[in-house]
Amino acid sequence: MTTFFQTLIRPDKEESAQRAEVAKAANLLQVGEFQFLQLAYSEWHGEEMSEELINSMFMSYMLYDQVPYWARHHAHQILELDRRGELNDRDPAYHRYDKDYGKIRPRDVKRFIVNAAIMGAVLTGVVWLCHLAAGESTSFLPPYFEKKEMKAMTKERKIQDTSPATGRYNR
Repeated sequence: MTTFFQTLIRPDKEESAQRAEVAKAANLLQVGEFQFLQLAYSEWHGEEMSEELINSMFMSYMLYDQVPYWARHHAHQILELDRRGELNDRDPAYHRYDKDYGKIRPRDVKRFIVNAAIMGAVLTGVVWLCHLAAGESTSFLPPYFEKKEMKAMTKERKIQDTSPATGRYNR
């Protein structure tokens, strides 16, 4: 039960030191841990992981905290590159399992522009409707009295509307 509360307090803390190394290396590359395992396997064995191996690797790594030796080796290489300042996390070789990495689709840009234009038009319409709904004000700054309210007040109190300055009223 204490580990449950420790996890709630610090969710990024890894209990296994080996998994912590893999997680740190994956974060440096800006990939997920499992993508890091795929990269490490490909680097070590020179081939891609098979479906069966992917399933068994997922089970052993995620559920049983078993970190393969080749993943630890690759993590050490990445950490060493980072320590020396030679790590290029934008290298496409590290992101070959990210289908959308580095791609800005024209459809997305067009969708953004259309949505921004619609939002701008709606905002402009709302401001225009507010302007039409409000009457003619006496000043730009607060308090916001409308001229028709001021005229009604002047008629009630018999105040002249042409007083030269505020605060000088004739009764």
